[in-house]
Amino acid sequence: MANNITQRDAFWDRIYEIAETNRDVVIISADMGAPSLDKIRKNLPSQFINTGIAEQNTITLAAGLSMTGKKVFTYAIAPFITLRCLEQIRVECSIMKIPITIVGVGGGFGYEDSGPTHHIIEDMAIMRAMPDIVINNVTDNVMAKAFADISCNLKKPNYVRLDRQILPQIYNENDRFDRGLSVLKKGRDFYIISTGCMTSVALEIIKEFAYETDKIGLIDLYTLPINEKELIKSIDSVKKIITIEEHFLPGGLGSAVCETLIDNNINIPVKRIGLVHDIGYSYIYGGREIIRQHYGIDKKSIIQKIKEFLNEQ
Repeated sequence: MANNITQRDAFWDRIYEIAETNRDVVIISADMGAPSLDKIRKNLPSQFINTGIAEQNTITLAAGLSMTGKKVFTYAIAPFITLRCLEQIRVECSIMKIPITIVGVGGGFGYEDSGPTHHIIEDMAIMRAMPDIVINNVTDNVMAKAFADISCNLKKPNYVRLDRQILPQIYNENDRFDRGLSVLKKGRDFYIISTGCMTSVALEIIKEFAYETDKIGLIDLYTLPINEKELIKSIDSVKKIITIEEHFLPGGLGSAVCETLIDNNINIPVKRIGLVHDIGYSYIYGGREIIRQHYGIDKKSIIQKIKEFLNEQ
């Protein structure tokens, strides 16, 4: 797959291929449009509905169609397809367990210069608080394409969290994502656990610790709830764990990892690196990297925090 396409286009291009032969696949958009969606609208008009800026109606319509046997995908900018229609998601997905797929684009600071209304840095905490909803936080366009297939076969409600920007391609077409995590580099003593857009950052950070190349490893954890068996097996015997996320710390990746360790009586020190409530929402402009610097989750700041944590006795 070419690395010059967005996760959104990789996902919807694959859904288009599936929908061409499966007339039960229906796409409901509450967004203005995108090239990949325009192709679906034009060529498969009976399988495409644009509700306009009406996310609550989008979820309810999707639930109704799903109950008739359709496989329904809903789509909008991430903060609006999750938080704007949260009551509908809670009732129709979590309580009624209707297996629709919610696709949100612009995870984290993806809509960097649109301000805090378009940043989505609390969605994973909110979505994972509700039972029976699977969260897939996508790392690159290869994974985005794969989760199009996975979502089609999933019998639970799921939330596919896409980045808006073109991120480095990490995976190959033959890679599998059914374990919920991938060990990108094995480590003897320490592991960084990252998710979504921060995994490409973590790969760059690992290079700064080349002098300890055998000691520090990297896990890309992209599915919540955590596959506890796989995570525990992957971190067996390590001394410390660092989690990295472009998300508020309460309820996010770091919280999920700590809960898994505590619930399984595993005593490993964890350093969570993410967004703190003390800073709150950001009105900083100038691009994603500037915003990350404001929160202390840019590459330089993360490296310093990791060094301090690893040096602690």
